[in-house]
Amino acid sequence: MSNISLVPFNKIEKEIIEYLKQNLSKIFDAEVDERPPIGVPKSYDKRRRQYLSWPFLEALSEMRLSSEYVLGITEVDLFVPQLNFIFGEAAPMLGIAVISLARLRPSFYGLKEDRETLKQRALKEAVHELGHLFGLKHCPDPKCVMHFSNTLMDTDIKGYNFCPSCRSKINRYC
Repeated sequence: MSNISLVPFNKIEKEIIEYLKQNLSKIFDAEVDERPPIGVPKSYDKRRRQYLSWPFLEALSEMRLSSEYVLGITEVDLFVPQLNFIFGEAAPMLGIAVISLARLRPSFYGLKEDRETLKQRALKEAVHELGHLFGLKHCPDPKCVMHFSNTLMDTDIKGYNFCPSCRSKINRYC
């Protein structure tokens, strides 16, 4: 099993990083470490008030070692041209992925901040994107972590575990 490195874009709360490190290490039976933060790429779209995600993946690819998977974590709102927003994106052939905490925060929707909810959502999205790095596709089971989250409700419904079918595929790697 390869290592997983978490790379914050700018500053990410230590509590979030530690929660992800602890849980990802158990879920993937892997060493999970934290790299020093890197700057947010200059991919801001003023019209959309969001950041294009691909430059985040490019920045991560430049620092990836061949024996690891790299997961970037950012606070900024991400998008790809064909979607209104994304919670995360993976580039499986490059072994890199990124997640955004922006829309996972209850405060993004005008609600009271809830740290436990944020940590659980961040874990689900991190496991989902890392699942793509291990070759998994989207799963039709709405409770499986590999189910596509089109809305935050989709993220809240699913767990952070793989369904039996996805688990059997992931076990080949872990």
